[in-house]
Amino acid sequence: MSHIYIYSPSGAVRDRAAFRRGVKRLQAMGHEVEIDPDALASFERFAGDDATRLAAIGRAAASGADVALITRGGYGLPRLLPDLPYRALARAANKGTHFVGLSDFTALQLALLAKTGATTWAGPALLEGFGAADATDAGEGHGGHATAGGPDEIMLACFDDLVSGVGEGTGWRLPAVDVAALGGHTGSLAHHAPLWGGNLAMVASLVGAPYFPEVKGGVLFLEDVAEHPYRVERMLAQLLHAGVLARQKAIVLGQFTEYKLTPHDRGYSMKKVVDWLRGQLPRTPVLTGLPFGHVPTKVLLPVGAKVDLLVEERDALVLWGHMH
Repeated sequence: MSHIYIYSPSGAVRDRAAFRRGVKRLQAMGHEVEIDPDALASFERFAGDDATRLAAIGRAAASGADVALITRGGYGLPRLLPDLPYRALARAANKGTHFVGLSDFTALQLALLAKTGATTWAGPALLEGFGAADATDAGEGHGGHATAGGPDEIMLACFDDLVSGVGEGTGWRLPAVDVAALGGHTGSLAHHAPLWGGNLAMVASLVGAPYFPEVKGGVLFLEDVAEHPYRVERMLAQLLHAGVLARQKAIVLGQFTEYKLTPHDRGYSMKKVVDWLRGQLPRTPVLTGLPFGHVPTKVLLPVGAKVDLLVEERDALVLWGHMH
């Protein structure tokens, strides 16, 4: 049984039904769940004003929990970056608290990595991960990302690996076009390289700021939601022109979802964006299909940890077992 601390550093929780489902599911899994007193606070679009959310982050760091899990992303953390309790967060992470989240949480993760080198975990949030509706209650609540069928089994298995301390890596099947783009250069693509990244919009927004990790020789993973391919390309171009992408051992693209192409695009798609990116980085492997993003099926990834990236035939593997 693990101690899980639930807190809200970003957007306000509107879907109370998903919140209740998520808490009950974690408890049913045998975990002790502690809920921050301001987890359901609301101020404008945020989970409380800035001072309220900073205090919640501080309580999460001081909780001594095995996992500090955000309720949801949205927006709110970039405006808090100058005042985050970096030392307390790093101390907690180094003592064993796993800070888990995605989306807007990427801002905190990268800032903490830049300031302290501490490792956090890209993974589910309470509402969209554990609060997903079962088929019998899919109509309960309003908004959020709840879908029929309950939490994804792969996500649950990866979370269980995290809390039990047995996780050593993740893998996925590459599209054939990815293997062809590698031109036979498979095997080890990166050895003991820092894994970093997260939500593309958050990563791009930090370029030039003191909260952007100056990672060289890393494995950069990226995902996003509700961003048209041209906006994805524009953010990738920002990272490219800033010299960030060329400094990496590999670029790994996760899931880019919930956008709509129009007749004006005339065949321009995410595939064309990936083709363009590969053309700009002829010496840097670009892999796709990582099961991570604003989707039910997601793995958990240690942001800031050293990993090995391997490609064996059509299987891509990211390994961090040496952390144990």
